[in-house]
Amino acid sequence: MFSEEIEVRTGDRETVRDITRDCEAFVGAAGSPDGLLHVFVPHATAGVAIIETGAGSDEDLLAQLRELLPADGRWSHRHGSPGHGRDHVLPALVAPSMSVPVIGGRLALGTWQSVCLVDTNGDNPTRTVRLSFLGG
Repeated sequence: MFSEEIEVRTGDRETVRDITRDCEAFVGAAGSPDGLLHVFVPHATAGVAIIETGAGSDEDLLAQLRELLPADGRWSHRHGSPGHGRDHVLPALVAPSMSVPVIGGRLALGTWQSVCLVDTNGDNPTRTVRLSFLGG
């Protein structure tokens, strides 16, 4: 298995960050044309998703997460910025890992699909993402 960590700057507000190019570069360096790419975010307040970006879907996702997980005082987990407890519930809805097939050296994503880091926690502006490739 070939594996490495990348750092992704997410800033101080909620975001959906497209990391598809990072994943493609990683797969290109893996040295095998076919296999599985595994993407894992080792954080308690972030997840990964396959979603269309740039046409509003990323903003729609954040809007729905705001509706489902309001940043208010209802959360038992209370350290950090107000409403931070919601960030700890996020990985139950947006999983912290995923696998993507790699065929012929390319991610087998649909036309409009991108691999994205989803981060609602503005208290942590830099994230680590572990990319692992298992050749087949």
